[in-house]
Amino acid sequence: MSKSFAVIGLGRFGKKLALSLYDMGAEVLAVDKSSEIVESVSGSVTYAIEADVSNIEAMKGIGINNMDAVVVAMGSDLTSSIMAVMAAKEQGVPKVVAKAADDRMGEILKRVGADQIIYPEEDTGLRTARKLISDTFLEFFDIDDNLCMLEMRPKEDWIGKNLVQLNLREKYRLNVVAVKDHSEMRSFIDPERALEEDTELLVIIEKNDLKLLK
Repeated sequence: MSKSFAVIGLGRFGKKLALSLYDMGAEVLAVDKSSEIVESVSGSVTYAIEADVSNIEAMKGIGINNMDAVVVAMGSDLTSSIMAVMAAKEQGVPKVVAKAADDRMGEILKRVGADQIIYPEEDTGLRTARKLISDTFLEFFDIDDNLCMLEMRPKEDWIGKNLVQLNLREKYRLNVVAVKDHSEMRSFIDPERALEEDTELLVIIEKNDLKLLK
Protein backbone atom coordinates (compact mmCIF):
# COMPACT_ATOMS: atom_id res chain seq x y z
CA MET A 1 0.00 0.00 0.00
CA SER A 2 1.36 3.42 -0.97
CA LYS A 3 2.25 5.94 1.69
CA SER A 4 0.34 9.21 1.75
CA PHE A 5 1.83 12.66 2.31
CA ALA A 6 0.60 16.22 2.51
CA VAL A 7 3.05 18.92 1.48
CA ILE A 8 1.98 22.32 2.76
CA GLY A 9 3.68 25.23 1.02
CA LEU A 10 4.76 24.86 -2.60
CA GLY A 11 7.81 27.02 -2.91
CA ARG A 12 10.91 25.67 -4.62
CA PHE A 13 11.57 23.09 -1.90
CA GLY A 14 7.94 22.08 -1.29
CA LYS A 15 7.12 21.73 -4.98
CA LYS A 16 10.19 19.57 -5.64
CA LEU A 17 9.34 17.43 -2.63
CA ALA A 18 5.70 16.94 -3.66
CA LEU A 19 6.56 16.04 -7.26
CA SER A 20 9.37 13.69 -6.18
CA LEU A 21 7.16 11.84 -3.69
CA TYR A 22 4.47 11.40 -6.34
CA ASP A 23 7.00 10.16 -8.90
CA MET A 24 8.14 7.58 -6.33
CA GLY A 25 4.62 6.17 -6.09
CA ALA A 26 3.23 7.96 -3.03
CA GLU A 27 -0.17 9.59 -2.75
CA VAL A 28 0.45 13.32 -2.43
CA LEU A 29 -1.82 16.14 -1.29
CA ALA A 30 -0.19 19.46 -2.29
CA VAL A 31 -1.43 22.60 -0.50
CA ASP A 32 -0.68 26.27 -1.07
CA LYS A 33 -2.44 29.61 -0.66
CA SER A 34 -1.66 30.56 -4.28
CA SER A 35 -4.20 29.39 -6.85
CA GLU A 36 -1.61 29.74 -9.61
CA ILE A 37 0.88 27.48 -7.87
CA VAL A 38 -1.82 24.93 -7.05
CA GLU A 39 -2.91 24.90 -10.69
CA SER A 40 0.68 24.41 -11.85
CA VAL A 41 1.07 21.14 -9.89
CA SER A 42 -2.49 19.81 -10.13
CA GLY A 43 -1.65 17.35 -12.88
CA SER A 44 1.51 16.07 -11.19
CA VAL A 45 0.23 15.06 -7.73
CA THR A 46 -2.76 13.11 -6.42
CA TYR A 47 -4.63 16.18 -5.11
CA ALA A 48 -3.82 19.88 -5.17
CA ILE A 49 -5.74 22.26 -2.90
CA GLU A 50 -5.76 26.01 -2.43
CA ALA A 51 -6.05 26.85 1.29
CA ASP A 52 -5.19 29.60 3.75
CA VAL A 53 -2.31 27.83 5.46
CA SER A 54 -2.21 30.47 8.23
CA ASN A 55 -5.77 29.57 9.32
CA ILE A 56 -5.80 26.55 11.62
CA GLU A 57 -9.50 25.86 10.98
CA ALA A 58 -8.95 25.92 7.23
CA MET A 59 -6.07 23.48 7.66
CA LYS A 60 -8.30 21.09 9.58
CA GLY A 61 -10.73 20.90 6.66
CA ILE A 62 -8.41 19.61 3.94
CA GLY A 63 -8.06 15.98 5.05
CA ILE A 64 -4.56 15.89 6.49
CA ASN A 65 -5.76 13.60 9.29
CA ASN A 66 -5.59 10.70 6.82
CA MET A 67 -1.93 11.21 5.94
CA ASP A 68 1.04 9.07 6.98
CA ALA A 69 3.09 12.27 7.22
CA VAL A 70 2.67 16.00 6.73
CA VAL A 71 5.54 18.20 5.57
CA VAL A 72 5.24 21.89 6.41
CA ALA A 73 7.46 23.49 3.79
CA MET A 74 7.07 27.22 4.50
CA GLY A 75 10.49 27.98 5.87
CA SER A 76 10.18 31.77 5.67
CA ASP A 77 6.71 32.08 7.26
CA LEU A 78 6.93 31.22 10.95
CA THR A 79 3.29 32.01 11.81
CA SER A 80 1.84 29.87 9.03
CA SER A 81 4.30 27.08 9.82
CA ILE A 82 3.24 27.07 13.47
CA MET A 83 -0.45 26.92 12.52
CA ALA A 84 0.13 24.08 10.06
CA VAL A 85 2.21 22.03 12.50
CA MET A 86 -0.37 22.50 15.26
CA ALA A 87 -3.25 21.58 12.95
CA ALA A 88 -1.49 18.39 11.85
CA LYS A 89 -0.64 17.30 15.40
CA GLU A 90 -4.15 18.06 16.67
CA GLN A 91 -5.54 15.76 13.99
CA GLY A 92 -3.26 12.91 14.99
CA VAL A 93 -0.87 12.87 12.02
CA PRO A 94 1.82 10.36 13.08
CA LYS A 95 4.76 12.27 11.58
CA VAL A 96 5.03 16.01 11.06
CA VAL A 97 8.15 17.33 9.32
CA ALA A 98 8.74 21.08 9.19
CA LYS A 99 11.13 23.17 7.12
CA ALA A 100 12.94 25.87 9.08
CA ALA A 101 14.98 28.84 7.92
CA ASP A 102 17.30 28.75 10.93
CA ASP A 103 17.94 27.06 14.28
CA ARG A 104 15.66 29.44 16.20
CA MET A 105 12.72 28.70 13.92
CA GLY A 106 13.49 25.00 14.15
CA GLU A 107 13.37 25.08 17.95
CA ILE A 108 10.03 26.91 17.91
CA LEU A 109 8.49 24.40 15.50
CA LYS A 110 9.73 21.52 17.65
CA ARG A 111 8.07 23.08 20.68
CA VAL A 112 4.69 23.24 18.94
CA GLY A 113 4.89 19.59 17.88
CA ALA A 114 7.08 19.03 14.81
CA ASP A 115 8.67 15.57 14.92
CA GLN A 116 11.51 16.44 12.56
CA ILE A 117 13.08 19.67 11.35
CA ILE A 118 14.74 20.02 7.95
CA TYR A 119 16.94 22.85 6.77
CA PRO A 120 16.80 23.48 3.00
CA GLU A 121 20.51 24.20 2.70
CA GLU A 122 21.13 20.65 3.97
CA ASP A 123 18.14 18.74 2.59
CA THR A 124 16.91 19.19 -0.96
CA GLY A 125 13.32 18.30 -1.81
CA LEU A 126 14.42 15.20 -3.70
CA ARG A 127 16.70 14.00 -0.91
CA THR A 128 13.97 14.46 1.67
CA ALA A 129 11.46 12.63 -0.53
CA ARG A 130 13.75 9.62 -0.72
CA LYS A 131 14.06 9.49 3.06
CA LEU A 132 10.32 9.84 3.62
CA ILE A 133 9.26 7.24 1.10
CA SER A 134 10.76 4.35 3.10
CA ASP A 135 11.27 3.77 6.81
CA THR A 136 14.37 1.71 6.02
CA PHE A 137 16.36 4.41 4.20
CA LEU A 138 19.09 6.06 6.27
CA GLU A 139 21.24 8.05 3.85
CA PHE A 140 21.77 8.76 0.14
CA PHE A 141 24.89 9.53 -1.84
CA ASP A 142 24.54 10.61 -5.46
CA ILE A 143 27.09 8.92 -7.71
CA ASP A 144 25.88 10.35 -11.01
CA ASP A 145 22.60 11.18 -12.74
CA ASN A 146 21.68 7.51 -12.90
CA LEU A 147 23.24 5.81 -9.85
CA CYS A 148 23.17 6.39 -6.12
CA MET A 149 24.61 4.72 -3.06
CA LEU A 150 22.07 4.01 -0.37
CA GLU A 151 22.56 3.21 3.31
CA MET A 152 19.55 1.32 4.57
CA ARG A 153 18.18 -1.01 7.19
CA PRO A 154 16.80 -4.40 6.12
CA LYS A 155 13.12 -4.40 5.23
CA GLU A 156 11.05 -6.22 7.84
CA ASP A 157 10.63 -9.37 5.77
CA TRP A 158 14.41 -9.55 5.11
CA ILE A 159 15.32 -10.00 8.79
CA GLY A 160 16.47 -13.53 9.61
CA LYS A 161 17.26 -14.31 5.97
CA ASN A 162 20.61 -14.23 4.21
CA LEU A 163 21.58 -12.59 0.93
CA VAL A 164 21.41 -15.87 -0.98
CA GLN A 165 17.82 -16.41 0.12
CA LEU A 166 16.83 -12.81 -0.55
CA ASN A 167 18.32 -12.62 -4.06
CA LEU A 168 18.27 -8.83 -3.85
CA ARG A 169 20.05 -8.25 -7.17
CA GLU A 170 17.32 -10.07 -9.05
CA LYS A 171 14.30 -8.80 -7.07
CA TYR A 172 15.33 -5.20 -6.42
CA ARG A 173 18.10 -4.57 -8.99
CA LEU A 174 20.59 -3.54 -6.33
CA ASN A 175 24.13 -4.54 -5.40
CA VAL A 176 25.17 -4.86 -1.74
CA VAL A 177 28.72 -3.49 -1.43
CA ALA A 178 29.13 -3.53 2.37
CA VAL A 179 27.36 -4.64 5.53
CA LYS A 180 27.48 -2.98 8.94
CA ASP A 181 26.45 -4.74 12.11
CA HIS A 182 27.54 -4.38 15.70
CA SER A 183 29.06 -0.98 14.69
CA GLU A 184 31.49 -2.61 12.25
CA MET A 185 31.41 -1.97 8.50
CA ARG A 186 32.63 -4.92 6.45
CA SER A 187 33.28 -4.99 2.70
CA PHE A 188 33.67 -8.76 2.88
CA ILE A 189 30.12 -10.03 2.89
CA ASP A 190 29.17 -13.52 4.01
CA PRO A 191 26.17 -14.25 1.75
CA GLU A 192 24.93 -16.95 4.12
CA ARG A 193 24.91 -14.78 7.25
CA ALA A 194 21.40 -13.87 8.32
CA LEU A 195 20.50 -10.19 8.46
CA GLU A 196 19.63 -8.81 11.87
CA GLU A 197 17.30 -5.95 12.76
CA ASP A 198 20.22 -3.58 13.44
CA THR A 199 22.16 -4.59 10.32
CA GLU A 200 22.85 -1.74 7.89
CA LEU A 201 23.39 -2.34 4.20
CA LEU A 202 25.37 -0.15 1.84
CA VAL A 203 24.00 -0.70 -1.66
CA ILE A 204 24.33 0.73 -5.15
CA ILE A 205 21.13 1.08 -7.13
CA GLU A 206 19.82 2.95 -10.15
CA LYS A 207 17.66 5.88 -9.07
CA ASN A 208 14.75 4.71 -11.20
CA ASP A 209 14.68 1.46 -9.20
CA LEU A 210 14.34 3.11 -5.78
CA LYS A 211 10.59 2.73 -6.07
CA LEU A 212 11.06 -1.05 -5.81
CA LEU A 213 12.25 -0.58 -2.22
CA LYS A 214 9.40 1.67 -1.00
